[in-house]
Amino acid sequence: MSELRIETWTMPSADLGPENPLPPLASGRDLHAVESAPGIPGEMLRNMAYGRLSNALPYTMQDGYTRQLFPREFRVAVLENEILRATFLLELGGRLWSLVHKPSCRELLYVNPVFQPGNLALRNAWFAGGVEWNIGTIGHSPITCAPLFAARVDGSGGTPILRLYEYERFRGVPFQIDAYLPDESPVLLVRVRIINPHSHEVPMYWWSNIAAPESTDTRVVVPAESAYRFGYKGSGLIRIPVPQFEGVDYSYSTNVDHSADYFFHVPDGRRPWIAALDGEGKGLVETSTPRLKGRKLFLWGRGRGGREWQRFLSPAGGDYIEIQAGLARTQMEHLPMPAGAEWSWLEAYGLMEADPGVVHGAEWGQARQAVEGALGKLISRAALDAEFERGAEFADKTPAEMLQLGSGWGALERIRREAAGELSFCSEALVFDDESLSEAQTPWLGLLRDGAMPATDPDKAPRGYLVQAEWRAMLEEALHAGRGTNWLAWLHLGILRHYARDSEGARCAWELSLVQARTPWAMRNLAVLALEDEQFDDAVQLYVAAWRMAPTLMPLAVECGRALIEAGRPGEWLALLDKLPESLRFEGRIRLLEAQAALDAGEYEIVEQFFADQVVIADIREGEVSLSDLWFDLHARRLSVRESIPLDDALRARVRCEFPVPEGFDFRMDDTSHEDK
Repeated sequence: MSELRIETWTMPSADLGPENPLPPLASGRDLHAVESAPGIPGEMLRNMAYGRLSNALPYTMQDGYTRQLFPREFRVAVLENEILRATFLLELGGRLWSLVHKPSCRELLYVNPVFQPGNLALRNAWFAGGVEWNIGTIGHSPITCAPLFAARVDGSGGTPILRLYEYERFRGVPFQIDAYLPDESPVLLVRVRIINPHSHEVPMYWWSNIAAPESTDTRVVVPAESAYRFGYKGSGLIRIPVPQFEGVDYSYSTNVDHSADYFFHVPDGRRPWIAALDGEGKGLVETSTPRLKGRKLFLWGRGRGGREWQRFLSPAGGDYIEIQAGLARTQMEHLPMPAGAEWSWLEAYGLMEADPGVVHGAEWGQARQAVEGALGKLISRAALDAEFERGAEFADKTPAEMLQLGSGWGALERIRREAAGELSFCSEALVFDDESLSEAQTPWLGLLRDGAMPATDPDKAPRGYLVQAEWRAMLEEALHAGRGTNWLAWLHLGILRHYARDSEGARCAWELSLVQARTPWAMRNLAVLALEDEQFDDAVQLYVAAWRMAPTLMPLAVECGRALIEAGRPGEWLALLDKLPESLRFEGRIRLLEAQAALDAGEYEIVEQFFADQVVIADIREGEVSLSDLWFDLHARRLSVRESIPLDDALRARVRCEFPVPEGFDFRMDDTSHEDK
């Protein structure tokens, strides 16, 4: 008997902390940018250059988490039938956290024993484990560490359906995930729908990221004979054979030394699926209807950096890999979604059992055939296609019960469209009612309903940014007419203008905001503009002034420190450190900036103490090498002085050989991370 219920899941968890109130104006480094792609088809190259975002707006950054773990109860939805039990973390992007095969008591996913965010997503916070639903753009879903809407829908024959949905603000599109377990079904069914409600094309992106346990006998099997390999050492994207490249069988992830992505080329017309199977030929298999054609393996690698990341993201757990399924061939691509289009597909997740001798045999083609044959018995291609068609019966069905509210941005967009006389952006299947509205939407509701944005306390950090052209036009018109000419309205208009690449217009708006009220928010935004223009002295002056007005705001202190170091004024940052409140002074990121400034100032004892104290940077960024660089630079400078030799490439190469990075500080993901093992 299939059922859906609400329970709690308790695990040691880090505090996610408050969201960063500073709008993410600056463009971050794209770790997955493709600099070289010889032999890659032209259509893929066009998709790689299409739809890129310059920053995380309109979302704010989630960078206030820690690494202290405490027991926490999470609200979860559980789908269960006679064969499978699926658990979803409703407060964390609706992630499928656990999938248990009941007859064998086997967990099919990698379930992280803890909730520990790390800096791997576009908004910073991300966590390992389960199945993550990624929509919108490269860099993990903006909702991966946030609650979304959850509802119960009554399916045919009494089968309960868990509906997860939200309004994704990068692209301005609603999406829904309908998960269900029919009676006696050996697979969990997940039906996804994305709707483009606009009269124009939008770039679209979707990947289901599936964490699976990693062991020396785990083999990833997929119906492909070639793959596009992306390494993290500037090697670009190349097409390689499956399963071996340069003498390494990478279908066994533990054979690979460095972090890498392998995007498998599943030929058009072939059934798409991917499986991670242990030495007994057992494990998780995922398959889908044809729209979800991409399949991928991500591995951290066995180098020191990769192992460090595994421990950092799962400090109480084991190792994992990710097998993934997406709309495009690679995760570097966005696909053009036509105006008014609706894209849907059906995924299935279940236990794969195939002949281990064949799965792990020398013949790749036979291994694929063995898994595909077993998959046909688990759920045939025809049965999956038929189930997808049946799903149209409930795709637009109104929920029978709301289980959780998501953000209020969908409700705000509904209200805006109603006021403008525009068509609804979703069906009755997705309920974005006024109950979801919060303080973040209040200023925008005032602008919409009263024609003016209401003022708020300038000492209180603003919340809730928007970048839609419709809101910019509305705010421009109100301020031009003299309605609501307060500090907050000008601040928001500056952000809207900056997003539209009108830097001078943004500067004017933020200066007018300062005329209305002297706030750290406008001051900081002007500092970002100064940095963009390489006016470092102006940037430093503005940052220091902003920080003095909000000295307890950690992100502002970090930006201020970075600006001072970048401006070649490390001594001023070291002097400011003593004025930081106790709550910030010894935070890991502040200590790192202190060490970097001390290195530039020649105060090497401070840098040595940083490493001696084994300082931990909670939000160390994926691909960030600041810790290893600091270590090497310290020793290179000391040797240069001690031996009176030039600080050149030869010395730096020597240092990398003679001074291996201490454990806990090496997060390098490329091949260099195991030079000094």
